[in-house]
Amino acid sequence: MREKLEKRLDELKNEYQNGQQVLAEVEAKRAEVRETLLRISGAIQVLEEVLKHDATTPGSTA
Repeated sequence: MREKLEKRLDELKNEYQNGQQVLAEVEAKRAEVRETLLRISGAIQVLEEVLKHDATTPGSTA
């Protein structure tokens, strides 16, 4: 009986460690996606401001 419990304990520890590794990878990917979205958002804002400025500037050839 003790052997079965020790074996199950080892299996659970391995599963836990694997789960922690997957979670760390997912969190890293999430941070990467968040940074990408922030860059895209900034680029959108800049382009919108340029377009707004061009629309109000007389003689612009945008």
